[in-house]
Amino acid sequence: MSSPDAPETADRLEAARLEKLHALEALGIDPWGARFDGHAPIREARDQCPAEQGAAGPPVRIAGRIMLRNNKGKLKFFHVQDWTGRIQLMCSKADFSEDQWKVIELLDLGDLIGVDGHLKLSNTGEKTIGVSQVTFLTKSLAQPPEKFHGAKDQELLLRQRSIDLIYNEGVLDRMLRRTKIIDSIRETLRARGFIEAETPVLHAVAGGAAARPFTTHHNALDIPLFLRIALELHLKRLMVGGVERVYEIGRVFRNEGVDSTHNPEFTMIELYQAYGNYETMMELTESLIANAALAANPPAASAAPAEPGRLILPWGAGQIDFTPPWPRRKYAELFREHAGCDIHDETGVAAAAQAHHIETAGKHPDVIINDLFEELVEPHLQGPVFVIDYPAAMCPLTKRKRSDPTIAERFELFIDGMELANAYTELNDPRLQEELFRTQLAGLKAEDSMATMDHDFVKALKIGMPPAGGLGIGIDRLVMLLTNSHSIRDVIYFPLLRPEHA
Repeated sequence: MSSPDAPETADRLEAARLEKLHALEALGIDPWGARFDGHAPIREARDQCPAEQGAAGPPVRIAGRIMLRNNKGKLKFFHVQDWTGRIQLMCSKADFSEDQWKVIELLDLGDLIGVDGHLKLSNTGEKTIGVSQVTFLTKSLAQPPEKFHGAKDQELLLRQRSIDLIYNEGVLDRMLRRTKIIDSIRETLRARGFIEAETPVLHAVAGGAAARPFTTHHNALDIPLFLRIALELHLKRLMVGGVERVYEIGRVFRNEGVDSTHNPEFTMIELYQAYGNYETMMELTESLIANAALAANPPAASAAPAEPGRLILPWGAGQIDFTPPWPRRKYAELFREHAGCDIHDETGVAAAAQAHHIETAGKHPDVIINDLFEELVEPHLQGPVFVIDYPAAMCPLTKRKRSDPTIAERFELFIDGMELANAYTELNDPRLQEELFRTQLAGLKAEDSMATMDHDFVKALKIGMPPAGGLGIGIDRLVMLLTNSHSIRDVIYFPLLRPEHA
């Protein structure tokens, strides 16, 4: 016997659907539908349903996809779903002409239909539309695969994201919550006087972060170009030009690894506020994330136990308390606490690296310190916690502390050991910036994004950039945290996957 997934079985099922399509056409029905005005979202229709059985409900018009069907002779029941919810339909043969009933008998799972009828409670207490008219909107030629009901093959689902969105409960809702999170960020920034900008995706110099870029070539100009790895340097040019509060939410591209928290193409927000600093950015970060958490998890919808005055959301088997203000811990203190030595103790750092099997050959001491921090400290940062005051040598775009030029006014926000945000008091001294660029670039491999100085950016700084705070937040990671998702691929509509037959 053939498997339900065998090609011949799939062909047979599609042929049966084509037969129904031709039967619809013979009845004068366009199987691909047309404009269907005046329909209400199913969630709104459900809210209008009377609370008592036998009570006459209002007329309603909805549209959606058939998800379930149950034939009981002269009564047919369907469940129809749109992007707001699902509702039951009841069709009685007595209410339709012979041709109309033929149309109803030709309905398949996955078909899109429009419905007119009256709301009521069924005998079992289920909110139901007693159907008076069906409008055919689209014929589905693909049989809904049974494997998608509670499917476990995540890669298969991601390759067929349309089916994943339709048939796996919670997937579409999670992606719609992503939109609410981004909308909330925009609303918070708009209320604070920020304006949104769009900057180039193609860069002549890959800068603003340390990452390997994707390269391309512009044929007409015959020049190499890079897909942007950060939004920073163009947004700072806008600040030089007088745009004092500016942000961009955009895609950036880094030619690096793929795992549960990394995708080569991802979404981030970068913003800059003239006359602020990294402490300004900490307060702003708390507001942005707390507001987004509420937008994605309204109090009535939150599964976390109620605790007055606290913003607590589920995370895996535990919880995260997003209630501001969040703790602030110094980089050097955390390093000493978990690595057992001071960051300036070269012998101690080397011993710690050896003890934890971290390669040191050919590495700059600051790189070794950062490797140790990632290995020994970050897993303990349950957070939310701001890690502040990084070693200045690690931060070439950051202003130094006046009281200690070896410390940069920088923070990173960590939640459950995952870096979520990065912020600076921005360096606006063009002479120091040029010097730091040269120092950092020395000895870097040619493919490294920081191996080429952005001379145009230094020229812009010479015009005069105001003192400022700057912030970057990984949108995909934020959505993961606020929707209790544990892979970045779960919150990106179309994550990068290896070609199926590669």
